[in-house]
Parts: sequence; structure tokens; C-alpha cells
Amino acid sequence: MKSPVNHFFRYFDIPKPKAMLNQLFRKKSVPHILKEAEAGLHDGHSIGLKKVLGVRDLTFFGVAAVIGAGIFSGIGQAASDGGPGVVFLYTFTAIACGFAALCYAEFASTVPVSGSAYTYSYVAFGEIFAWIIGWDLLMEYAIGNIAVAISWSDYFTNLMGKAGLHIPEWMTMDYMTAKAGASEAAISAWTDAPQISGFRLIMDVPALLIVALITYIVFRGIKESRSASNLMVIIKLAVIFFVIVLGAYYVNPSNWSPFTPEGFGGIMKGVSAVFFAYIGFDAISTTAEECKNPQRDLPRGMIYSLLICTVVYVLLALVLTGMVHYSKLAVGDPLAMVFDERGLKFIGGIVAVSAIIATASVLLVFQLGQPRIWMSMSRDGLLPKIFSRIHPKYGTPSFSTLLTGIVVAVPALFLNLSEVLSLTSIGTLFAFVMVCGGILVLQQRKDRPESKFKVPYANAQFIFPALLIGAIILIADKVPSYFTEDIWTKDTWPMAAFWVIAIIMAVLSFLKKLSLIPVLGMISCFYLMAQETHKVWMRFLIWLVIGLAIYFLYSFSHSKLAKKGDK
Repeated sequence: MKSPVNHFFRYFDIPKPKAMLNQLFRKKSVPHILKEAEAGLHDGHSIGLKKVLGVRDLTFFGVAAVIGAGIFSGIGQAASDGGPGVVFLYTFTAIACGFAALCYAEFASTVPVSGSAYTYSYVAFGEIFAWIIGWDLLMEYAIGNIAVAISWSDYFTNLMGKAGLHIPEWMTMDYMTAKAGASEAAISAWTDAPQISGFRLIMDVPALLIVALITYIVFRGIKESRSASNLMVIIKLAVIFFVIVLGAYYVNPSNWSPFTPEGFGGIMKGVSAVFFAYIGFDAISTTAEECKNPQRDLPRGMIYSLLICTVVYVLLALVLTGMVHYSKLAVGDPLAMVFDERGLKFIGGIVAVSAIIATASVLLVFQLGQPRIWMSMSRDGLLPKIFSRIHPKYGTPSFSTLLTGIVVAVPALFLNLSEVLSLTSIGTLFAFVMVCGGILVLQQRKDRPESKFKVPYANAQFIFPALLIGAIILIADKVPSYFTEDIWTKDTWPMAAFWVIAIIMAVLSFLKKLSLIPVLGMISCFYLMAQETHKVWMRFLIWLVIGLAIYFLYSFSHSKLAKKGDK
């Protein structure tokens, strides 16, 4: 007699649970991925991406992506919360990103294709995790760019105002900010906005226009994008160097005392803003198929750009907190404000121009990255073929580039900065955690793929468990209620989850002799994730659930690996 359960699965063409589990974790081999990329698998055209990028270009792309709104505005709030000691947070975040960068570098050298963390997860964990990361990266690139576009609009509007060219307030902000009326500009936008059937027309037009311009540059080709990026990086690094050197002359060392006025808690308040300042170095891994020698150049480009940005951030934080008291830095344009305080208002104008250039360069690199993620997902059948279409003349993923422009530009008209900033940070950190975990998986494989760059191996068997036990003893001694009460509330459960995962990783490190650098990368990035509020975590989890629904409705059955298995 046939089982009713078997009949149900056959009738609705649903794989049995065991078979379905195997299909969810089906993996792609490195040789297969490289063969597909070489063949230029997309919508049937024989046009590939143009290989024109070298180490210098990749380093410039990395600096272009990292140094933007985070340094021209976010550094002020972070310094206001933590005082001069915010340099410790910049250093810790740089170390966490450095661990992740080494793991990205090994993957980029092993699998030099455009999919970044998405493709890396396909190799290490299987299809379901690859999809989750591909969906998650939408947070870093597309949603992150919404935040950057809004920030660019603020700088541009302020600069136009200083130049005497006033843009109506209802054309420079989102609807909810205007409705809240928390500032004179918001009240003016609400009262002056034109109405259609009683609905006030309020939108951020400059944000739309900059996204349209950047999308056009990216659409035209990688050479145009490279030239624009290199020029913008040279200009903004020159201005930042000028600010550091000139600002150092006006530093008052007494402003550095006390160095950590708000203690550890105050320093950690700035974690979202500081981490947002580092987002982007990984974006250059999406250009792998446009590199002359990706296995050699991508690791170098990522590490060089991260080192340059860390030095710039630490020096700038010291100069700003030395020029004025840290409590005065909670403003939107701290670099300009510190010179205004000294009567050097012309410097504020120079800083405003460079801020516009800096944020535009971030937009460019992220608008470059998102289409290439979609292109890779489309090659694998997880998205429709049109997403991997390459333009016959410009050699860029045409449909994906235009769609990215629309996905960024339209929400940028109506959303405000605070709604998207924290989601971008947690989404990026999750990708970092997965990439570090992926290296641990690869290192345990007997058939580990060859790579020109490998994460240096240091045995974590005793080191990491010892570090964790030391941290637990220290915290329990200093804050007795921490492990018994503080982390077991509705608001602090992400921190409890962090400690559970840290203990699991300590056990695995001891049993399997895991590599120390990827373990530290995973734990430090997950710690930064745990600093986000439980509300941000809930939004993040809802986002992932929506992504999984799309996967099971379309991608699971259309996957190239699924069709290969059917044959």
C-alpha cells in the first residue's frame, strides 16, 4: 500500500524532506564556477566583462567605497558619544574588518568571479546560504546606497545654501521628517509643499539626481567608472590630508583629558556609525572578472585600502577631538564646524565640496557592486536570465545596473537616513561572519581549493578558549549582574546569542584546531552585530524571511544545479 505522505509529495512535485535537505545544501565546485565565468555564461551572448583593473585601481575603489559619509558626518556623533577614546573603537572595528578582509582575500584569490560573498558561500556552505547572503548583500549595496544618496543630498543642499542658491525645503527631505517637524527646515517643507488632493508632495530630489548620474557612469563602462573613482579619491584624500595637517596646528592637548570620559559604554554607542564608516572595502571583490590578475591584485587592493582608511580615521578623530571639546562634535558637518570655531570659514567650504565628492565616490562603487551580485545569481539560475545580460557595447550588466539605479533612487526620494543606516551595518556584518565561517569550512576540507593567497594559520585550540574564559571572568568580576540578569532581557537577547555562539566556537576551536584569524573575525563581527538593538535584529530577520520566501517560490526550482540534478 502506497504511503499517503509519499503520494502527497509526488502529487505536488515536492522533494521528500531528505532529498530536499540535500538540494538546499548543494554546492558549486571552484573549477565549475571558473569555467562558467570564462565562458561568459549569461543570457546567451558571447560578450564578457572587460579586464582593465590593476592593484592601484582596486585600492582606489576600496578607498572610494570606505571614505564617505562615515567620515564627514558619522565621526562627529561617534566622537561626541565616546570622547577622544573613540579612536579605540575605530581601531577595534578596523581589526575586526581586517580579519574579515583576510578571509575575503583568500576567497577572492580562490574564486576570482564577480559574486563576492554570495559565490563564496555557494562554495563553502551550499545554495540556501548563498541565496541568504545574496539577499543580505542587497542591504549593504542597495539599501546602503540609499543612505549614502540621502547623505549626499544633505551636503549638497547645505553647500548650495552657503553659496546663496536656495533649494525649497520640500525638495530636499523625506515626507516623514517633514511631517515630524523637528526642525525649522522640516516645518518649512511641510507648510510650503505643493498639494495634490490634500497630499503634500515632499521628496528628496537631489538624492534622485545623484543616483541617476552615478548609474549612468556605471552603465557606460568599467573604464569610465575607474577614471571617475580615481579622480574623486585623489581629491578627497588631498582635502583630508590638508584638514589633518592644518587641524594639528590648532590642537589643544587639554581637550584629550579625560581620554575616555564616558567609559566603555560611551565608546560603544558609536558602533553603528563607526562600522558604517568601514563598509565598502569588500565591494571591490565584485569586480573580480574585470581585474587583469584578480588572484594577486584583489587581496592586495582590499588590505591596502583598509590600512589607508584606518590611519586616516584615527588621525582625523584625534585632530577633531583635539581642536574642540568632544561634546561639541554632535553635528552633521564636524569637519567644517571645527574650523568655523577657529574663524576659518573658508575651510568649511572646501570640506563641503570634498564631502560631496567623497559620498559620490561611495555611491559609484556600491552601484558598481550590486549589479554584479545579481549577475552572478542570475548565472546560477537563482534570478531570471535578464539579470546577467551584458551590454554589447559597454560590457556592463545592463539590466541589473538600471534596476539597481531604480531600487536606490526611488526609496531615496522618500526614506530618511536613520531608517536605513542600522540595517546596512547589520547586513554587512552578517556577510562578514559568513565569509569568515566559509574559510573555516574550506580549511577543514581535504580537497581544499588552491589559492595564491591563504589566511595565515594560527592554531586557535588553546588561544581562543583561553581568551573567552578570561573575558568571562573579567566581566563577571567587574559587572556581577551581567551574566545573571543584564543580557537575558527582551532588549538585550542579541548579546546573549553572542555569548552562546562564542562558547560554541571555543568548543569547536578546541576539538577541531580551527584557524585563529577566521574565528576572531567571526566573533568580533558578531559582537558588533550584537550591539545593534533588538528592533534592528527583528527587521533584519524579517528581511531574511522575505528573501527565503522568494527563494522557495522561484529560485529553488530554477537553480542550474537543480536542473543539472534532474538530468
